[in-house]
Amino acid sequence: MKQDDGVTYSEAGVDIEKANQLVQGIKNMVKETHTPGVIGDLGGFGGLFAPDLKDYERPVMVAGTDGVGTKLKIAQKMNEHETIGIDLVAMCVNDILAQGAKPLFFLDYLACGELDLTVNKNIVKGRKW
Repeated sequence: MKQDDGVTYSEAGVDIEKANQLVQGIKNMVKETHTPGVIGDLGGFGGLFAPDLKDYERPVMVAGTDGVGTKLKIAQKMNEHETIGIDLVAMCVNDILAQGAKPLFFLDYLACGELDLTVNKNIVKGRKW
């Protein structure tokens, strides 16, 4: 690969059309999770949040990120992906609560070697307990 030749997303193995289909397929699910302060919509390059800080004397923002770790292997072996999204959110919320902070928003990040619309939608959808 020569730098001056350029490489398309498609040539690099990225299916932009399929990614856009996933975003459209999960938009309503994601919108259901919005809390007051969320600005914008899914699909941008960053999350926008306008916190209401009137009840805080000296506000400090706490951010956390985590992964599901080896639970992903179990989900893959069982072809049961509806449980790992909620586990991911719970681990992130736990880490923020452990700092004595209140979770206000969640930044998503979904990495995969190959985009499977059904699997990825199930991760976001989760399971109603």
